Amino acid sequence: MWIADQWKDYEVIDCSEGEKLERWGKYLLVRPDPQVIWSTPKSAGGWRRMNAHYHRSTRGGGEWEFFSLPEQWTIGYRDLTFNLKPFSFKHTGLFPEQAANWDWFSEKIRRAGRPVQVLNLFAYTGGATLAAAKAGASVVHVDASKGMVTWAKENAASSGLAQAPVRWIVDDCTKFVEREIRRGHHYDGIIMDPPSYGRGPKGEIWKIEENIYPFIQLCANLLSSRPLFFLVNSYTTGLAPSVLTYMISSAVLPRFGGSVRSDELGLPVTASGLVLPCGASGRWEA
Repeated sequence: MWIADQWKDYEVIDCSEGEKLERWGKYLLVRPDPQVIWSTPKSAGGWRRMNAHYHRSTRGGGEWEFFSLPEQWTIGYRDLTFNLKPFSFKHTGLFPEQAANWDWFSEKIRRAGRPVQVLNLFAYTGGATLAAAKAGASVVHVDASKGMVTWAKENAASSGLAQAPVRWIVDDCTKFVEREIRRGHHYDGIIMDPPSYGRGPKGEIWKIEENIYPFIQLCANLLSSRPLFFLVNSYTTGLAPSVLTYMISSAVLPRFGGSVRSDELGLPVTASGLVLPCGASGRWEA
């Protein structure tokens, strides 16, 4: 398992009965987590002094209950700063487990010794974009949501990267990739974090089980003659790490060689010493 254990501003304090108690900076949040199917005594004091609690509805979705939480606040990871706020379906605007991937590809970018072009697809609020830019890469950030791209720009400004070489694109990722292929553009690193289900800005439907492998094949056409890495993230429980390995291997290895590894991502749990699984990632590297 790849564990994101270098955080100072974030912590999973405890997990029990379908929920996790987290520290985001100085604020404590309780949110549901489908992986937490065990029950242990909720002995950590934060369970009784949380700042906000997301309650999942039996009819789907849910809602936040606030006690003392600002509309927006910031946390840092290494030399990056992220703006957080509670919004739809329990999210805060950041997936902390992805720090394990940020560290991995940032080191590859720094060691490349040459200009590096990175494409970040389904790029959300820009955690991977900022990590790559801070490491020295030029980045194209693509997401179908204008609001998410605006949020990512705010994170860039907070991280001192407002003038970094980042292109911010609001577009359907598949259509953008198809146009980039026609333009003859290439990238040394590709990152994708596709949703299980989504819609593009013009109503384009994305279903990961149907679309992910053709999309990986399509994106392989954008790799440069000397690519560094190809990263695929998945929060869909049906896509085991081995499935990510098979997809990336068949799409990338025949053309570029290198190696593929896939594994679960995880966050350490302070109270128990366990590691909370948080989806999986597949990594190709030259």
